[in-house]
Amino acid sequence: MFLDASVIVAIVAREADAVALATRADIAEHKFTSPVAVYEAVLGLARARGMPISAAEDAVDQYLTRANAQIIPITPEIGRAAIRAFDRYGRGRHPAQLNMGDCFAYACARALGMPLLFKGDDFSQTDIAVA
Repeated sequence: MFLDASVIVAIVAREADAVALATRADIAEHKFTSPVAVYEAVLGLARARGMPISAAEDAVDQYLTRANAQIIPITPEIGRAAIRAFDRYGRGRHPAQLNMGDCFAYACARALGMPLLFKGDDFSQTDIAVA
């Protein structure tokens, strides 16, 4: 499965749904994320918890290591797929209102042929497989 930044933040920040999300993530044999999702998660965690970027980065890295999640590279093909995702599901174009990070998560999950684990209802309005 591909881990969206929203899930990483929720688990690391121990939000109300953290245990349920972590349980769903733990079930997956293979877990992936991307540098874009890591960037979003670090900044989101730092903002939500009022912590220094370096501390948020350490916390995200520790979770990804414990979860045995692999960070995949953003290839040119994934970049193009993210553009197509925005064209189809992006803000101002579709009710899903995907932002840049969402479009990359969508593109990565599609490239891997994996379901996407996320928080919220934006991706559920797309054709992505839900984890």
